[in-house]
Amino acid sequence: MSTDDADRPLTRAELRARREAEEAEPAADVPAAPDVPVAPVTRSAVPDPSQNITPAHNQTPGPRRTANPPVEDPASTANPPVEDPAPSAAPERSEGAGGGPGIGTGGSRPGGHDERPIGGGGQDLRQPPRGAEPEPTPDPEPAPNPEPTRDAEPPAWQPHPTPEAVRRRRRFPLIIGSVVGVLVLVVAGFAVISLLQGPRVTGVKIDAQSAIDASGTRLILTASEPLAKVSASQVTVTPSAPFTVDTSGRTLGIRFTVPLDDDTKYTVSVKDAAGTDRQRTGTLQATFQTPKSTIFLLQRDASGDDKIFLTDLGGKNAVPVFQHTKIDDFRATADSLVVVTEKDGNSVLLVMDRHGKNQRELPLPGPGFLSSMQVSERGNLVGYTFTDKGISAAGGRASVLVTQSLTGDAKPSIVTIGDKEPSTAQWAFVPDTSSVLFIDFTGALYVEDRAAAKPAPTALGHAQTIEGISRGTYTAIVSRANDLIELNLADGSEKPLAASSPDFGVPSTIAPFPGGTLRQVATRDATGLPTGQIITRVDDKGKAVKLFSVTGSDAIMQACPSPSGQYSAVVVAPKLVQNPYDQSLLPLPTTLQTHLLDTKTGKELVVLAGFDPSWCAAAPHR
Repeated sequence: MSTDDADRPLTRAELRARREAEEAEPAADVPAAPDVPVAPVTRSAVPDPSQNITPAHNQTPGPRRTANPPVEDPASTANPPVEDPAPSAAPERSEGAGGGPGIGTGGSRPGGHDERPIGGGGQDLRQPPRGAEPEPTPDPEPAPNPEPTRDAEPPAWQPHPTPEAVRRRRRFPLIIGSVVGVLVLVVAGFAVISLLQGPRVTGVKIDAQSAIDASGTRLILTASEPLAKVSASQVTVTPSAPFTVDTSGRTLGIRFTVPLDDDTKYTVSVKDAAGTDRQRTGTLQATFQTPKSTIFLLQRDASGDDKIFLTDLGGKNAVPVFQHTKIDDFRATADSLVVVTEKDGNSVLLVMDRHGKNQRELPLPGPGFLSSMQVSERGNLVGYTFTDKGISAAGGRASVLVTQSLTGDAKPSIVTIGDKEPSTAQWAFVPDTSSVLFIDFTGALYVEDRAAAKPAPTALGHAQTIEGISRGTYTAIVSRANDLIELNLADGSEKPLAASSPDFGVPSTIAPFPGGTLRQVATRDATGLPTGQIITRVDDKGKAVKLFSVTGSDAIMQACPSPSGQYSAVVVAPKLVQNPYDQSLLPLPTTLQTHLLDTKTGKELVVLAGFDPSWCAAAPHR
């Protein structure tokens, strides 16, 4: 040991470090290490204030710098010894004022000191990283615990980083709380609004197809609360259409008493609708769109099968739905086709769906033929006049009026007056009912409800013809002597039919529609000879407009309005003189055309090959 500074007293830290080193050496179980010169204690080991060295008892020792990874001693987890199995130079044991035994891997400066920091840039061995797994190694021999050195500096404190999963878990309650808070505010807002506002619409229901095909379709509005009674004056329908109103609980029903126009958007508004408590009012509103119209037509073919077509009003998408060697007549309902065919000189009555499928035959009163077939949509009935095949002067039924169910679950029922089955000159179903209006061969006029438990005719006087019956009003137009009469079928009251202005002449046929009539009139020259025919539209106030006309040998066979009166179908036999009649039980000219018109403007939309349009209540009479 050098005695250069033997007279210098040691510091308290130096004394403590030397004493701890001496106590640790006898406890080691390993054989004594080779003689290693001990570094002399020199003045350089004295703490220099300019080096800013922390006292040894406050320092945290760092890892020693080694050429190979340190080997961990399981017997000492606090300060495991680190050995260099292959040092590049002879190991030098040093003892400084601030540290215990240490092993260096680099060269030493003169005086036996390695001035590089032992723990600089390394990992603190006293605090293994989170999750690190020690490598399994053989149990090394125990070694003295190293003491902190003066050269090591404690690492700066840093906050422990929060894992991303923990941050997400911390954010989740905040997000849930925010969402719940927003929902509470929204629900509270709606609650306040519902307390302040009146009834509102929660449901709308209507059969739009039925609305353009027949009268009586109901629009059902469901409100958010039970409603007080709503009057018709509170309801507005745009475009205008007649209606009735009924209220029941939360349901408001609006019944359209006439068919609606096709391809039209309707808006229904109910102002000042109140709940049963009458504390708040509101406006109920609903809109719906009606579909485009279609029409059935019959084409007869002398050299092939007759066909019934379904087509749009443009005529470009016609589809044959039924064909037969001889089709005399047909009518259509919302879900059925009723067709009269021939077999062995007798009539056959068939019912099928609107696609021509699911055919079934309805029984007739016997062998014979029928004519003037009509259907009652509301009563689900078919009616016709029937004549026995073997009729003669000696006996047989002639033109008796028959009705029967379209379902086929009942036998044909013949209209009787007293105990007689009268012959019928003309008849018609009252629209939207199961009642029939008919004139017998004596000219007596009757009306009878065929769905009654015990049907009985009601006499309405006499009439020569039945021109037509208005939808929704139960008003029939009949002729008596030389007068045209409007007859109310509900109460029997009557009044003269107003003449048109301008007056185009006496009509030969009249077809009512909601808001007016179509009237067929023959045109004449100055001498009174016929020169042609015209179709006029006459509104309820008597104002007349000419819609369609033919001249020469062309003849108008029939004119029918669509259910709402939006369109008109006019059947024409061109060049009637050169147009022979066919050989069916209901003969008609071989060539027939149907002209479709806009009833309001008279504009011709299309001309279709065929006749007997399904808008008409009955087939042409000629």
